[in-house]
Amino acid sequence: MGLQSGTQTPANTLSVYIPGYFYTASSLRDANGDKSSVDPDFTMTITGAGISWVSDFKILGANYGATALLAFASNTIQGNNANVNNSLALTDSYVQPIQLGWHHKRADFVVSYQLYLPTGSYTAGASDNSGLGMFMNEFSAGTTLFFNDKKTFHFSALASYEINGKKKDTDIKTGDILSIEGGLGKTFYMMNTEKTAPTGILNAGLIYYLQYKVTDDKIPVPVIGIVEGEKDSVGAIGAEVNYFHIGCKTSAGFRWVAEVDAINRFQGNTFFLTLAHVFSLKKE
Repeated sequence: MGLQSGTQTPANTLSVYIPGYFYTASSLRDANGDKSSVDPDFTMTITGAGISWVSDFKILGANYGATALLAFASNTIQGNNANVNNSLALTDSYVQPIQLGWHHKRADFVVSYQLYLPTGSYTAGASDNSGLGMFMNEFSAGTTLFFNDKKTFHFSALASYEINGKKKDTDIKTGDILSIEGGLGKTFYMMNTEKTAPTGILNAGLIYYLQYKVTDDKIPVPVIGIVEGEKDSVGAIGAEVNYFHIGCKTSAGFRWVAEVDAINRFQGNTFFLTLAHVFSLKKE
């Protein structure tokens, strides 16, 4: 989520977006954080089409919203198995039926529930799976803190807890995952020639994430290509910049993070591009 991860988009808006996610694994780390003998050589790609809606309907003083993403992926990572080789295909779908957002003078808050539906293909042990073959339920809560009245200097943190079901036609169950992500950034308003009104909004800053597997995987039989060990974890730090053109109601964003201190998992770099258009649903 990056910058302002604890902030919900404005009420009475409908956003359509196209994401581009690219993850390049540079190494596979063992239980000590050292490079394993496995040498990964692949880039995972995800794209698709998404829609996000925020209403003026209030629940406990918060605006209600929802999001959905139909995604396609190639080289879908299966845990820490380096044997992945699938072309771009339908992957698991993302649905967020509940998102609540509060806006205050110096802080925003958001809570949500989302699930991942196993719409991608999956066969246990296959190298060309496009999905993970399991239902995933996730609960999130976060905040964005503003350090001035104009809300141009901010820090955010969003915590998510993911509960995974059993993989299709197996007794394999991935452990629950805790993720924390956010960023420290600055907002700049790009003014018109007369300096009377903004024409665009630029957001830039440093971003981070931390991810921990908090319960053990349940793997009844050994799986080829999996590094044996206890729970995995990873950290990452990077940068983000995004721009919203007010007149066109269109935004473009770029995010990069480099992973560090990986345990029992891949370590690499992530590049994330997003294009979005915002429709106003406010009655004139």
